[in-house]
Amino acid sequence: MESFIHSFIHLTMGTTSIVEQRARRQKQQKQPLDGGARILLVLALVMQSVSAGFIDMDTPLDKRTTTSLVDGSVYDLVMSDEFNVPNRSFKDGHDPVWTALDKSDDDSSSAGGGSLHFYNSSWITTTEEGMLKIRASTAKTEWDRFDRVKQEWKHEKTGFKSGMLQSWEKFCFTGGILEVDIIFPGDAFIGGMWPAVWLLGNLGRATYEASTNNIWPWSFDKCDRDLQPAQTISACNEQNHYGLHPFQGRGATEIDLIEVMTGDSGGPLPSTDPPIEIPYADFTLQVAPGIKTNRPQSGGSPVRTNKKAANGHVTPTEQTWYDGLVMKGNTSINPFFYGTYLGETKPNEPVTRTKKQAFQADAVGAIHQLTAAHFNTTHTFRLEWQPGPGGRLDWFAKSHKRHNANGTYSMEGDGLGEDWVHAFSLKDESLTELMGSQIPNEPSSLILNLAISSTWGFPYDVPKSCEKCFDCTDPKCACNFDPGFCSQMKGDGVAMYVDHIRVYQSNDPSAHVGDNHTLGCDPPAYPTAEWIEGHQYRYMRNPPFSAEDKLPIRRVQKGGGLCASDADCGYNVVRENLTSAFADMESTERKLTEKDELSGRGTCVKREDLGAMFASVSHSYVCKCKTGFTGPHCMAQAHFDGWPSAKAIRLQNSPFTAIANLEPTPFMMAFVLCLAILLVIVILVQVTKRKETRSGSAVVDGATKLDRPKFNATGNPNLVITGRSV
Repeated sequence: MESFIHSFIHLTMGTTSIVEQRARRQKQQKQPLDGGARILLVLALVMQSVSAGFIDMDTPLDKRTTTSLVDGSVYDLVMSDEFNVPNRSFKDGHDPVWTALDKSDDDSSSAGGGSLHFYNSSWITTTEEGMLKIRASTAKTEWDRFDRVKQEWKHEKTGFKSGMLQSWEKFCFTGGILEVDIIFPGDAFIGGMWPAVWLLGNLGRATYEASTNNIWPWSFDKCDRDLQPAQTISACNEQNHYGLHPFQGRGATEIDLIEVMTGDSGGPLPSTDPPIEIPYADFTLQVAPGIKTNRPQSGGSPVRTNKKAANGHVTPTEQTWYDGLVMKGNTSINPFFYGTYLGETKPNEPVTRTKKQAFQADAVGAIHQLTAAHFNTTHTFRLEWQPGPGGRLDWFAKSHKRHNANGTYSMEGDGLGEDWVHAFSLKDESLTELMGSQIPNEPSSLILNLAISSTWGFPYDVPKSCEKCFDCTDPKCACNFDPGFCSQMKGDGVAMYVDHIRVYQSNDPSAHVGDNHTLGCDPPAYPTAEWIEGHQYRYMRNPPFSAEDKLPIRRVQKGGGLCASDADCGYNVVRENLTSAFADMESTERKLTEKDELSGRGTCVKREDLGAMFASVSHSYVCKCKTGFTGPHCMAQAHFDGWPSAKAIRLQNSPFTAIANLEPTPFMMAFVLCLAILLVIVILVQVTKRKETRSGSAVVDGATKLDRPKFNATGNPNLVITGRSV
């Protein structure tokens, strides 16, 4: 029965936004809601409230909508996680929204990569105070990696563990508002930590280098034959296969809501205007194709005018960079990172790029001043994303006070953290007019992680006598770390805390610029499912960890976790279900109709009560989840993705539409023609032989005349009996 309900929910949820738009349009035109719209709207909203979509039932009602700070229209909540339930597990297969990684960061073996950590799912949990906790600490991890170039096993090790949480292939969205309330990790003035909240197009999976090679961070939907080899899914491709649309350029686009640089610069950084010091937040769009020549130099702002000597001679020094970038508040252009050149790969790298496949990617970004308070109390950051041609990106930060060494402070906004500061704005025309790229419109997953990299916030002026090593337990490596870094990483280390993460979208395309907002990882206009299925190895861990994996991600386990009492299965978790809501037909404002207190999420039962699935479990008692909850210990809400899927639509239309269109080459056509001619010859030969055989038999029959058999009657030799007489 429950599976039937879920299937029905999947069918109805996709119609909710359409019905709501119909109701809103009739209201704007001052038309009374017709009976059909009224009934469908009630039905759709009821079914949406039952399934809850990806909305956390703990999200307060006054946070179910928000007003855009750019266009002033109302956006509806489509996804949220308040992290209010303590001791949640995000290990692969434990949560319907998130997956915590258990793997090395493949960037450590890439050209220029400096990752020093191993991602461990047990380093991520939720606290009693209702916060997501992602920590990092000193902890060694050792494993053997197979070198495919040298065909031998190599011993690898890292000195730190940390966490990455991603919603890849579970929750994706295109366009809308992303908001996060966060406390950054560690000491603000000790360099080395790299916390981030960002979006990545679903065609790529973070830290899985094979999935992003020549796909990240392309946002280019034009045919350019010179760039085609570097963009795997190019608009020049007549057939992209795997359910992708022909002549559509695709990529794994990256939008960084926030990346944090910690440390102490000892004063304003050069080329920043207004003056910015470390620590700071980085707001960035990573995009390809990038500017090839006459680029700004790292450490300096783009030169916008040519030099003119006293004799009137003009020296061409102007550099090429994007126009129309708007920064406000304590925000400056980021003069230290303008992008990445992804050149021809070396034999020891985890992916392969030829010389023709090399390309430049740009980082169009700004840095925003942070204070020590950002590392002690929650602060809110927001991204407003209007996707595609004509779209835009806008970053916002809540206001704050910044105390100086002499005791005075500068104030941004009201200083109380209530006012929004429109820190950075990037419009689509800035990209299109220069490089032909565009604001991303790829279905994107959410990523929250805490990294440690020798290329981010680590000392860059170490003495030559300093041996290059990054082991906090080895005294000779101390010169490679900021003073105090190894001390803060001991024991439980440091942690990044997230109070909530929320996504809002608009149901009114006329209220904002750019393309429509969509939900789902495989939307019809930008499919991903069949591409991922056809290249699963790119989204899976490398040996030896891949031995445990059958698919890129595991199916979420409902119950079955070992338990000693009901408390181990979330029975003591009592929550008020704020998602039980309906729409007021006059104002379309959602109201609370009832406050269901959900007592307990699961119970501890004998394993036999869960059926044959858990019969092999040696422990006597396991968790059994109540309806609406999932995970081994029933700690997660059972969210369901009911949005349109390109793959599902293709398979529903006809089984033959799932077969890729065949584009025969001249060689294939010649080969098939030869086979056809050979087949005709064989048939002719066989027919001729059969005719000759039949003709020969006819001659023999005509030449030989057979008489009827004759018999003499017994006792009468004169009486002859023929065959008929017999």
